[in-house]
Amino acid sequence: MTWRQALLLSCFSAVVLLSNAKQRIFMQESDASNFLKRRGKRSPKSRDEVNAENRQKLRADELRREYYEEQRNEFENFVEEQNDEQEERSREAVEQWRQWHYDGLYPSYLYNRHHI
Repeated sequence: MTWRQALLLSCFSAVVLLSNAKQRIFMQESDASNFLKRRGKRSPKSRDEVNAENRQKLRADELRREYYEEQRNEFENFVEEQNDEQEERSREAVEQWRQWHYDGLYPSYLYNRHHI
């Protein structure tokens, strides 16, 4: 029974020590990504860095262009719907006016007025 306790105690202590050692051995991901890339501010960028920055800029430009194109399309659709509704209302008003003032002659009475 004591050898089991000793084995269990040694395994538990090994796990605790390894978990503490892991924190000291491994660094944070954000630090690790920049660890090998450190360079002075005045030193030139590598071609890979320049290419990566250009890809990021191009992607940002593409996303911005898509966003503004979508906004413009939505606004154009809105304006077109507003114009269609206005044309429909004015067409209905003109149609009602023509029905009310129709004198039975064709073409409309404006050209067939009987001047007294």
